[in-house]
Amino acid sequence: MQDARQPIEFIAPPIGRTVALVTGGSGGIGAAICRHLLAAGIEVVSLARTVPAWQHPRLHAVTVDLMDTEATGKVAAELAARFSISHVIHNAGALRPDLVEDVKLQDLSALVALHLASPLLLVQAALPAMKTAGFGRIVLLSSRAALGLRTRSAYAATKAGLIGMARSWALELAPHGITVNVVAPGPIAGTAMFQEVVPPDSENEAKLVARIPVGRLGQPDDVAHAVMFFAAPASGFITGQTLFVCGGSSVGSLTT
Repeated sequence: MQDARQPIEFIAPPIGRTVALVTGGSGGIGAAICRHLLAAGIEVVSLARTVPAWQHPRLHAVTVDLMDTEATGKVAAELAARFSISHVIHNAGALRPDLVEDVKLQDLSALVALHLASPLLLVQAALPAMKTAGFGRIVLLSSRAALGLRTRSAYAATKAGLIGMARSWALELAPHGITVNVVAPGPIAGTAMFQEVVPPDSENEAKLVARIPVGRLGQPDDVAHAVMFFAAPASGFITGQTLFVCGGSSVGSLTT
């Protein structure tokens, strides 16, 4: 059985140069996705508020606040002029948790900008090159929380919106050889977002693990492996799908 931490085989698509845009590539799941893409021979552009702490000859780091739609649109246009983009992988996310009576409209607006507007702007910029090549892979990262979770009104709504957006794009772009799919992670250790809510080695973490059917937390590589499956040229007959990488927690329920 292949180790999920190792990059899967990646057959080159029918274009001369493959360039993937990865949002939130500076750490956690995003960094794992970047590493897997680089190992597969893909040139990678990381878009995040910070530069990755590691380097690679084919890794380009662009700092941008993806909640700023004007800045994101400008960067998207610049990258589309510089690269022939073959992949857009939208991983960046933020929580802004609150019970329903405390949800702030500015938090909802911020997550709409980050989770929905930023991938829209990046995909719009990348589409001309993808359509010209007759090949493209778009992978959006939603969340198991899209099914509902306490204090996640803004987060769950916008992450669920990604799934609807992906299904719509899948129908529109399929004739152009462009697939659009969603990976929805569950509890993933080693990420800043998760550790903000569940501190490492805490009692809450132990209780959470006990409720996950596979009996462990996920790792960033678990998610990257699923992303690479959708990103592969061999996955051209799969579009509009959502894959939960959650240890079975989407089948049952989580309350933390």
